[in-house]
Amino acid sequence: MRNILLFAFLASVLLLPATAAYQAKEYVIHGQISDSSGTPVGGATVTVENTYLGVISRPDGSYALPPLREGIYNIRFSFLGFRPQVVKVNPAKEPEINITLAAESMLTGEVIVSATRADQNTPLAYANVDNEALKKRNPGYDIPFILGLTPSFVETSEAGNGIGYTNLRIRGTDANRINVTIDGIPLNDPESQQVFWVDLPDIASSAENIQVQRGVGTSTNGAGAFGATINMQTGFTDSKPFAQISSSFGSFNSGRNTISAGTGLLDNRLSLQLRLSRIKSDGYIDRTWSNDKSAFISAAYRTDKSNLRANIILGEEHTGISWWGVPAEMLDINRRYNPAGEYTDASGMIHYYGNESDNYIQDHLQIIYDHKVNDILSYSAGFHYTFGTGYYEEYSQDAALSDYGLDNIIIGDSVISSTDLIRQKWLKNNFYGLVYSVKYKKGRLSATLGGGANYYLGDHYGRIIWMRNAGNTEKDHQWYFNTGTKSEVSLYGKADYYLSNRLSLFIDLQSRYILYRMEGIDDDLKNLDQEHRFVFFNPKAGLFYNLTRNQDVYFSFSVANREPSRADFKEATGDPDATPKQETLYDYELGYKLRGEKYSAGLNLYGMFYKDQLVPTGELSNVGYVISTNVKNSYRLGIELTAGIKPVRFLRWNFNATLSRNKILDFTEYYTDYISSDNSEVYKNKMLGTVNIAYSPSFTSASDMNFSVLKNLDLHFISKYVGSQYFDNTMNPERKLGAYFVNNLRLDFNPSLLMLKQTTFQLFINNLFNSRYESNAYGGNWYEDGVEHTWSYYFPQAGINFMVSASLTF
Repeated sequence: MRNILLFAFLASVLLLPATAAYQAKEYVIHGQISDSSGTPVGGATVTVENTYLGVISRPDGSYALPPLREGIYNIRFSFLGFRPQVVKVNPAKEPEINITLAAESMLTGEVIVSATRADQNTPLAYANVDNEALKKRNPGYDIPFILGLTPSFVETSEAGNGIGYTNLRIRGTDANRINVTIDGIPLNDPESQQVFWVDLPDIASSAENIQVQRGVGTSTNGAGAFGATINMQTGFTDSKPFAQISSSFGSFNSGRNTISAGTGLLDNRLSLQLRLSRIKSDGYIDRTWSNDKSAFISAAYRTDKSNLRANIILGEEHTGISWWGVPAEMLDINRRYNPAGEYTDASGMIHYYGNESDNYIQDHLQIIYDHKVNDILSYSAGFHYTFGTGYYEEYSQDAALSDYGLDNIIIGDSVISSTDLIRQKWLKNNFYGLVYSVKYKKGRLSATLGGGANYYLGDHYGRIIWMRNAGNTEKDHQWYFNTGTKSEVSLYGKADYYLSNRLSLFIDLQSRYILYRMEGIDDDLKNLDQEHRFVFFNPKAGLFYNLTRNQDVYFSFSVANREPSRADFKEATGDPDATPKQETLYDYELGYKLRGEKYSAGLNLYGMFYKDQLVPTGELSNVGYVISTNVKNSYRLGIELTAGIKPVRFLRWNFNATLSRNKILDFTEYYTDYISSDNSEVYKNKMLGTVNIAYSPSFTSASDMNFSVLKNLDLHFISKYVGSQYFDNTMNPERKLGAYFVNNLRLDFNPSLLMLKQTTFQLFINNLFNSRYESNAYGGNWYEDGVEHTWSYYFPQAGINFMVSASLTF
């Protein structure tokens, strides 16, 4: 199947020149773009709608599109901070189109957002997902499943149906190495360095667009990007009043209800917008239910030169625990089996605790201010505050009292050293800070200077809320408490300079200072007291060259540094020699882009070379904990292919594929061999040489074939292939996820109804051919008398399932 897909893609690329050559007489649309004061607008995007053509205006505001045949085209002109403009043109009659862009009245965060974004002439690999695509892919699924068609992207769901706890990897890079911002403001949890999308239910309904950058990217604020970046921009406050109702329902009692409304501009100054959502699902895996609520409130106020915007994002999630996965031995017996909360009563009957659940509230406040000093200078500043609190609740059978700092319970002549209990592990977060950017743009130079200062305080503690044999133990006994604090200060400067009308230079220099402290006792009663400081310098540079009107090449080199996560430090506590070091990444990107009226193609070659990458090796600290260890040399080499073709009016096919090689050099596995004859243990290691990096398939691809059946009816046949991958670094075939190929069907119907601005009805049929597959797994090994054994848990995904969605906009 992989070879078939690769052949189909290469064939389409090879046919592109033939498609281009088979054209009638052509005309070039050109002109000048300026603002209302007559100042040239360089860097504006000019695209031809319903084609693959597009260019960026030069520093003097001039542009020239690739040749077009005679006909009627809609040409779209856009630039951040200005209102987009669409002009209907016949190139044979009007080859010159001069455009004056008007400033966007309610767009805020312009400088902060643009500082985190790549544009069409940035020498990096990225994909943009616009508002229309977000709406059509979102009947209530989490962000990883909405972005699943972007290159080198692998999504997974613990519940098996894209709702609840979901996760993602890009180029094999895991989520705690991916920088995420929303309106330029950092979103990653400072300790785990990850975004838990379940804490932001239905955030896609408030997103105007999302950019996914592969490699180090242009990240400036928040966690270090160590392989990918996701930049989200929330919806602009609408200048006209509106109201929208959206609802969906489907398999596993899944559904979403959303209400959105906006006032439009009041007195040409103030605008308010609101979204309320609720998402529910029983999940595919047993007892992986979700009951999530969210709200997005935005208020904006403008003057002639300034904009002030406040966003409030509220999220509340309640989910059945599903992170254990399905044991390997149960896959062929019951793929929906969930061991969470399982216990056995005195008569040997199996039961499941009814409230084995995760419960968390996460609220965000963002205040963003923009000011335009003049046509050359502008600045933005953003304040953010995130408050989170919650717990997960578990039933623990026959738990040792000593593990909870409790003495044995003596009843008469009986000594009780263990008991059944119910525990809650709590987390309380406060994260706040300031980010800022100053932008200078004149002639050939566009430069930004910015930075941020953030502070995080997290409390971790555990309580026992019930015990079968409690003795004198008080209710809600707290057996551990620890805190983590993290301070970060960053400063960056970046510039784009046109060396000529075709050649531009990109430079980005960032420095970060980080201070992280942990204090207190962990859940295993280990003392965590420690302090770590890091100073990073992350330079990036590249060149972008416009070969012809429809061909571009680029090259970039970037350096990224990343501090270890809380978990990395925690497991090494007590052994100074095991304390993890910072990781460093050297990222090379070389790309080529080709565009035509009915086709587009892109080729990106990347080399990501790591120094001291943290990976699990099986090594133990001197106090017996499994730790992640810095491996000296590892790398990822890959080829990313993207293509789009529109051979006939009713068909558009977009496709991408990634071929990669992901290796750790000179890998040593550490393990303990248990000797059964005398119950002893021997700590050993063996050299495995060059091995695959875990969770890194060598081939992935995604395809979207869009058939325009009728004027308002589109059918999408969507395919996703993910090659086989190991889930540890030993390359043992028993710890390997098989390749999978999944096909989905989506039907979009947009009828025109009286008194409604827009109407959308959709049908989603996922896993159309009922493929049996697992998208994620974890596990390891142990040795007895020199013989290796495997343990593993898998995350099966749902078979054929459906979702129906309707949206009405007034």
